Amino acid sequence: MSTLAHTMMTAARSVDSGLGTPGDLDRYPYAEAPAAGRAAPSTWEGVDTDLGRVGRRSAGSRGRGLHGQLVQQLGQMIVSGDLGADRPLVPEEIGQRFEVSRTVVRESLRVLEAKGLVSARPNVGTRVRPVSDWNLLDPDIIEWRAFGPQRDDQRRELNELRWTIEPLAARLAAGHGREDVQQRLADMVEIMGHAFAQGDGITFSRADTEFHSLLIQLAGNRMLEHLSGIVAAALQVS
Repeated sequence: MSTLAHTMMTAARSVDSGLGTPGDLDRYPYAEAPAAGRAAPSTWEGVDTDLGRVGRRSAGSRGRGLHGQLVQQLGQMIVSGDLGADRPLVPEEIGQRFEVSRTVVRESLRVLEAKGLVSARPNVGTRVRPVSDWNLLDPDIIEWRAFGPQRDDQRRELNELRWTIEPLAARLAAGHGREDVQQRLADMVEIMGHAFAQGDGITFSRADTEFHSLLIQLAGNRMLEHLSGIVAAALQVS
């Protein structure tokens, strides 16, 4: 239970799959294989390449078919270190290993590039980027790190970030009198209290996440609102 939620509860008790066409194979801009003498090491042995059996789904990739599942699988492998920094990612090899089309591979690599996990350059190809280049505030990366080898560092860093954000949001929210949002906060506190007493972790987690999202919304700071996804991801993995 978060410190803010505990405080409020105490107070409340008081008063694609996309199958590509042959033409798709020629439109991928980073299809170059590594140059001779720079062949990519085989990193796929022992990896479950049946995307239908990828057990855990991240919030950002859930419900997007093969595309989302491939993003999830590759993202986890990069964050875990199975695919290390500067490791070439050859689209043909990925497509063959995971039995997906070039379209699925292309779109998945674009998503990973937007997250800062890979870089793609003409005549160089796609390569894994170092941790210093990752968007560590991306909700998917937060989750992948929290369930990987970096989980202890990730959870410590998330808690430190929350301890910075949440007290500020609470102070700002105290100066805003939106009764509808305040009532909803009280409702979430009541739901959390009931769920905690019943041992209903799922309901408690959902109410806790909404509580913190509403608190940041009530603060009236648009920059803080952009951090609500980070707080939600932190709550889900804590």
